[in-house]
Amino acid sequence: MSDLADAVLPLLRTRADLHRWSSANAHGRQMHDAVDRLEAAVPDADPHDAWTVTHKALASAVTIIARADDSSGIIGDACRRLLDLHPRVAQAASVPVSTLVPWLIRFQFEGEVDYFELDPVAYAPALGELGTARYRAALAEIRATVGPPPDVASWPDPHRRIRWVLEWNDRRLAVLDRDVEGIVRTHARDQRVAAWLQDTAEAMEEIGRIDLALDWARRAVDHDHGHQSLTASRYWLGLITRHRPEETLEAVRYVFHRWPTASTAAALREAAGATWSRYEAETFAALATSAAESVSFCLNSLADPVRAWKLAEELGLTDSSGWSALAAAYETVDPLAVLPVHRRLVTEVLTETDARQYREAARRLARMRRLAAGTVEAAAVEEFVAELRVTHRRRPRLQQEFDRVGLPR
Repeated sequence: MSDLADAVLPLLRTRADLHRWSSANAHGRQMHDAVDRLEAAVPDADPHDAWTVTHKALASAVTIIARADDSSGIIGDACRRLLDLHPRVAQAASVPVSTLVPWLIRFQFEGEVDYFELDPVAYAPALGELGTARYRAALAEIRATVGPPPDVASWPDPHRRIRWVLEWNDRRLAVLDRDVEGIVRTHARDQRVAAWLQDTAEAMEEIGRIDLALDWARRAVDHDHGHQSLTASRYWLGLITRHRPEETLEAVRYVFHRWPTASTAAALREAAGATWSRYEAETFAALATSAAESVSFCLNSLADPVRAWKLAEELGLTDSSGWSALAAAYETVDPLAVLPVHRRLVTEVLTETDARQYREAARRLARMRRLAAGTVEAAAVEEFVAELRVTHRRRPRLQQEFDRVGLPR
C-alpha cells in the first residue's frame, strides 16, 4: 500500500464487535480521524492514489456501518464525509466512465446498505457529458424493469426502494439540467406537502433562480401552520436576508404574526433594531394569547423579569417550567415574592415518586431557606420543610435528598 493508504485505511477497518454502542462510537471517532488525514492529504497527493484510497475507504466505511450500532450517527457522519470527497477525487483522477457509472448504479441499487444517496450533480464533473448520458441510460434500463407503481397505494410494492432511488435521481438530474419545469414536477409533485415546496425552492436557489426560490419558499410558508411550514419560514427568511436584505424586517414580521412565539418575537426584535419601539405594542398584543410565550420573551429576549412577572399574573401563567424560570429571574427583584412560587412547585413535583423529582424538590427547598434567611418568612419556610418531612416520612429516598442539601430534621 502507499503511504496514504497506510495512514488512512487501518483506522477505518476493524474486526471488533461494533454492535455495542460504546464500541461503535469509539470506532466512529477513529474513522473521523482517518477522514481528517485523507482530506488533508488529497490536495497534494497523487490523484490516482487519492482516488484508490478514498474508494477503498468508502467501501470499508459502508461495510462497517452495516454491522454497527450507529445510534449516535458518528459512523454515518464519517461515511457522508467520504461520500462528499468521493466525486471530487474521481474528477481529479479522471476515473474512466466505464468504471464510475457501473459503480454508481451498484452502490445505489445493489449496495450493502441503503442509508445514503449519491448525488449525480456532484458526480457530473467526473462523468462529463458522455458519462452522464450513460448514467441516464442505466437508470432508464432499471426503470423499465420495475414498471409503474401499484394502482392502489395500500398494495405492497416490491420495488419501493428502487422507485425511491429513481425519484431521487430524477430530482437531482432536473437540477443538473437546470430544468425549471422538471424541478417543479419532481420536487413539488402534487404540492400537498409544505416540505416539498421548500425542496422546490432549494432546488431553484441551487440553479440560481432566486426569484423562483423566493416564490416557492413563500408558498411553503403559506401552505399551513404546521411544523413544516414553520421550518420553511426559516429558509425563506434566510433567502431574503441573503438576496433581498431590505425586505428582511417585513418578512420577519410576517412570520411572527403567523407563528407568534417567543422565538419569532425575538427574531422580530433583532430585525427591528433601533426601530423596535414601533413594533413592541403589536408584538405583545399577538403574544398575549400565550402567557408562557409572553413570559419567555420578556425573560430571554428583553431580560425584563419585572414585566415578565406582571404578565404572568395578568395572563394566568400555568406552565411550571415557566414559573420556575421566572422565579429564578425575579428573585433578584423581590426574593420573598417568589417563595409562594417555589412552594407550589415543590408541592407539584412531590406528587410523583421519582428520584429526580426528589432532588429537584430538595434543591428548591434549600433555595427557599436561603432566600428567606433573616426575614419574616424564615419561620414559615422552616415549618414547610418540617411538614414535608412528616408527610413523606415513608419516602426514604426523599429524606436522603433532604439530608444531602442540609435541610433540618
